[in-house]
Amino acid sequence: MSNQAVSKPAGESPRADSDSYPGQRFGLPEEGPRSVAGIGRRLGALVIDWLACLAISLAVFHTQRATQLSTLILFGVEIWLLTALSGYTVGKRVLGIRVARVDGKPVGLGMGLLRTVLLLVVVPALVFDKDLRGLHDRAARTIVIRN
Repeated sequence: MSNQAVSKPAGESPRADSDSYPGQRFGLPEEGPRSVAGIGRRLGALVIDWLACLAISLAVFHTQRATQLSTLILFGVEIWLLTALSGYTVGKRVLGIRVARVDGKPVGLGMGLLRTVLLLVVVPALVFDKDLRGLHDRAARTIVIRN
């Protein structure tokens, strides 16, 4: 696992024209490793994470109400701790993407918690900028990149 900086190289100015690509202003490549992860992979990772938490909840609890609540709690804890400590969740690891801070530092427990709470609210995760960063990523100063 790598916590390489994703900030733009010195001397490079961000391009504001229409042919710029997501992540360019952070010095990320357009394609391949360390490029910005697409929406499909990000949604796929969320689905994998949710289904894993649902499977665990179903195995432990047998009532629908307990399963719904425990799935949400488990999902939140999984996203928070795994993202904060490694940049990966189960789904992100499976699909070859990770969360990285734009300054190259580890995500950390505080920024991971902020990002997770905003993700669970859902609306901030649906509002993207040109770098495909949701409001939760912008608040936590993170970006989701490919491995």
